[in-house]
Amino acid sequence: MISNDSERPSADVIRIGDFLVTLSSREVMSEGLRRPRRLTPKALGVLKALLRSPGAVVTRDELFAEVWPDTLPTNDVLTQAVTQLRKAFATDDDAAEPYIETIAKTGYRLLMPVSVVDDAAPVLLLEPALPSASTPVLAAAHVPAALPHAPPPQDPIKRRRRRIRRYAVMVVGLVMVVALLVMAAMLMQRDPPASAVEAAVEDGTRVIGSPQRPYRLITATAGFETYPTLSPDGSQIAYEADVPSRPGSVIKVQTSGNAPARVLVEPPTGMSDRFPSWSPNGREIAFARFGPAESCEVLIASATGGAVRHVTRCDGTELLSFDWTPDGRGLVFGSLSGRYAQRGIRTLDIASGRWQPLDYDIGSDNFEYAPRYSPDGRWIVFVRNPQIGDLWRMPAEGGSPEQLTDDSAEIRGWAWRGDSRHIVFGRRVDSESRLYELDTDTRVLRDVGLDDAQSPTVSRANDMLAFVHRRPQFGLFRVPVEAAGLGVPQRLFPSGGRDSQPMVSPDGQQIVFSSDRSGSYALWWADLQRPESLRPIEGLRPEARQASDWSHDGKRVLVLGRDEHANPGIYEVSPRDEQTLRLPVPVRQPLQALYGKDPLQVLVVERDRDERMRLSLFDRSLTPWRLISSIEGVSQARYDVAGERVLFTRLSAGGLWQADAALSSQSIRQISEDRPTRWRYRTWTVSAQGGIDYLSNRSDCATVFTRIAQPIADQEHCLDADRLSASNGFSAGPGGEALYVALAVADGTDIGVMSLPERVPSLFPGFVKSMILKTKNPS
Repeated sequence: MISNDSERPSADVIRIGDFLVTLSSREVMSEGLRRPRRLTPKALGVLKALLRSPGAVVTRDELFAEVWPDTLPTNDVLTQAVTQLRKAFATDDDAAEPYIETIAKTGYRLLMPVSVVDDAAPVLLLEPALPSASTPVLAAAHVPAALPHAPPPQDPIKRRRRRIRRYAVMVVGLVMVVALLVMAAMLMQRDPPASAVEAAVEDGTRVIGSPQRPYRLITATAGFETYPTLSPDGSQIAYEADVPSRPGSVIKVQTSGNAPARVLVEPPTGMSDRFPSWSPNGREIAFARFGPAESCEVLIASATGGAVRHVTRCDGTELLSFDWTPDGRGLVFGSLSGRYAQRGIRTLDIASGRWQPLDYDIGSDNFEYAPRYSPDGRWIVFVRNPQIGDLWRMPAEGGSPEQLTDDSAEIRGWAWRGDSRHIVFGRRVDSESRLYELDTDTRVLRDVGLDDAQSPTVSRANDMLAFVHRRPQFGLFRVPVEAAGLGVPQRLFPSGGRDSQPMVSPDGQQIVFSSDRSGSYALWWADLQRPESLRPIEGLRPEARQASDWSHDGKRVLVLGRDEHANPGIYEVSPRDEQTLRLPVPVRQPLQALYGKDPLQVLVVERDRDERMRLSLFDRSLTPWRLISSIEGVSQARYDVAGERVLFTRLSAGGLWQADAALSSQSIRQISEDRPTRWRYRTWTVSAQGGIDYLSNRSDCATVFTRIAQPIADQEHCLDADRLSASNGFSAGPGGEALYVALAVADGTDIGVMSLPERVPSLFPGFVKSMILKTKNPS
């Protein structure tokens, strides 16, 4: 006998080309297959997204937002899911048309026709066995009529327990009703399925952070618009903008619509206005003005323009940061360096000019960046050590900071939401920057769904979001170094992707670099004498923050990468042999790895459990590796083969230091006081005969090449007047005859605006809370 309820719902089985897919069991079947092929839940999620738009391109961002919400997925996890789908739909015919097409740098497309199977084969349900003669059957016992009797006395303890059970049942029932109401409201707001296929793959939920792109760009001109700040009501936006007619930048103000922008105040000739910050009452804008010889001052102007008043002097570095106090009467500053150095966070009363440092725990090497009060004035969140940044939170009056993130990431701006609980921040992921929302109470992370976005700002009153939209394309270039200066940059391995971190081998014959040119972020290798040898290296996803390091014989490369769970690790790669090995580095969080003087020695920049940075030298010939020596507070390092020395930068200050190959403490000395700067701590390399090459920029030159720590003076040349260089690493040829750099072949920024989605509040929170209290304390 077959039960009438045994048939699967017709929407559960989908025909895709020659295959049948059963969604509920995640099985793929076709004629000729001996057994079904089972999909993983994530692969099925990707398939569902493709099924909603058969024949149309579904972008990688849309797939990430739907299948991997509330996480920081890597490109590899999506590639693995698509690979499994292709294996599931594979046939013995090599010439057969593929089922899923990869659209380079965009996403994927389902090529086969799709239909719902209306009459799926029923599944036979086993009937319950009939009782046999040997099976005991319980007969209905005769129950006599109840005789009248006096009710037994009530036990007060039992009565109390019954009352508790009643309250518990009431609370559970109330919670279920509220949940049903919320689900019903969400379902009523949803659009009806457009097709039977869409109805089949719809599972009744909607991913928070829709893959739709609800923002619009309010600037659309060539050049750069950066550092936006919104008025409290979200109706106006101020930002820093380039001026085509002269070097430098100005502050522009416009409505959050598409009305023309106006200049807040005209800076004097030779000056640049930067870093605008809107006051809590919306009447004023604070900003910094930079001038010659790194002069700097913080000013305040009326939001409508007009008179400007001086607030304080500042250092002219790239890491100046400040914001308003909640009452609008002061400014809060991050760490300052240079002539006005201050290690921790402090506030400045505007009327009196009095500084007040916050009393809180801060390490000797820590540098605090971008402190901001929560809208309710209870908290301060800031970025600690932006070179390897994480977000920290502490009470507004000071105390012990607590760490909110643990990524050692390249954080690109952040802002509070109006509820004083959630923050939005930009973070570099592979070759792009994305926006994420963090719940500071639960630490739950959500992808906002904006690619190539950074520097967010949120209005206090209505959660209007503005951000910088930047989608650069960097290419690899070989720049000849000649006696008279630098030659014309020559493009290497042109593509439509984003290339960076070109590291040439010690013999000048090979190169490795990071790129997303194939659609996935990967490490690439090529023999420079044979361009056709270019190929990706399988088995790891490189870390965008750190470049690779060649062994002295040019046979192996040390690479900082991450596994499928985003855990960092050090990998040793033999590019020609196509071998990859994860090394057992005995540190909590490796951030960089270098070959030392001896082939069996490895230098590792690490961050320990107490968030301290150090450079450690290990002997890898022993298991586990033996620690030889270390230097505290190091942010980046290079090994100089010619000079048999280790060069390094520090977290606490700009400049360059050196130590001998054994990292002995008596050998440490500073060799450059101001270069590299703290922010450009990765844009330097060791060239021939121990020279030190450094890349920076200035108002009249996008990429400046400097040979620092020279016996007489630093030698400075404009490498490229118009194209910026990537900030995460470059290299020099073995004889100093050329530089290998990543330059922007297409660049520019615009300001985007959108409304952040409202969060669903708890229904009847006071009533539910009172019921819970009554359950705990029944009368």
